[in-house]
Amino acid sequence: MNYEQYFGLKEQPFAITPDPRYFFESDQHMGALIRIQHAIDAAKGLTVVIGDMGLGKTFLSRKILDNLQSEEGRYEVALLIIIHHEITASWLLKKISIQLGIENPADDKSTLISQICKQLIHLDEAGKRVVLLIDEAHMLQTKEIYEELRGLLNIEGSNHKLLNIVLFGPPELEQFMQMDPPLISRIGLKVTLKPLDQKSTIDYIDYRLRIAGSKKEIFTPAASRQVFEFTSGVPRLINATCDNALLEAFMHKKEKVEPDIVDQVSGELGLKKA
Repeated sequence: MNYEQYFGLKEQPFAITPDPRYFFESDQHMGALIRIQHAIDAAKGLTVVIGDMGLGKTFLSRKILDNLQSEEGRYEVALLIIIHHEITASWLLKKISIQLGIENPADDKSTLISQICKQLIHLDEAGKRVVLLIDEAHMLQTKEIYEELRGLLNIEGSNHKLLNIVLFGPPELEQFMQMDPPLISRIGLKVTLKPLDQKSTIDYIDYRLRIAGSKKEIFTPAASRQVFEFTSGVPRLINATCDNALLEAFMHKKEKVEPDIVDQVSGELGLKKA
């Protein structure tokens, strides 16, 4: 038996994999979702989502991707995850071209940009709004890359931009973007994510447990408040703390997660009360 079976759950409620089903509609995350959707539909061009590590940027990017893909035929959307900082502008342009459906992207940059431009026009004529989501965008660390992104944002139709770019990254992303000041002036929307407050943290815990199949109280109210005290409302830390607390409660055959269990696992994770 595992802790899911022990507590009557269908699956692990605090897995780190970003599953859109577990998107918690806090005021700020729903507000961000609505604002980003509006920016895309209004063809504002560049949207920047800023947040410290663990605040849900990746989750938000997957939720947006899921929402746009669900409206078949309306959007052409691609998600790029940048995993290291040594990529070049040429690599990025070629990757973007492939994501846009260009079968034989040219090696020559000017030809490649022409191909991208023609493809954007083609998709626009087909009635599609083109959206490029870039997660871990702070890994883009050269001026040339930001200049190329600005160039793509300059491609316009009769009355709107043909490409919408949404960058997700921590605060240092803004520092790297400063390498190309004209790009800053093209930001149509900026969203800054913050930690959850105590009430939202408690609701977040309850929501994820409910999605995982819980039909009874598993975390006592006091235990959930303890989770907030140790994690300061950072979703990634909440997930790690709650997952370990469930395992610990299962191992000791506890009916519920109590504050003492949260204290124990938080200490083992190196967390301290704010």
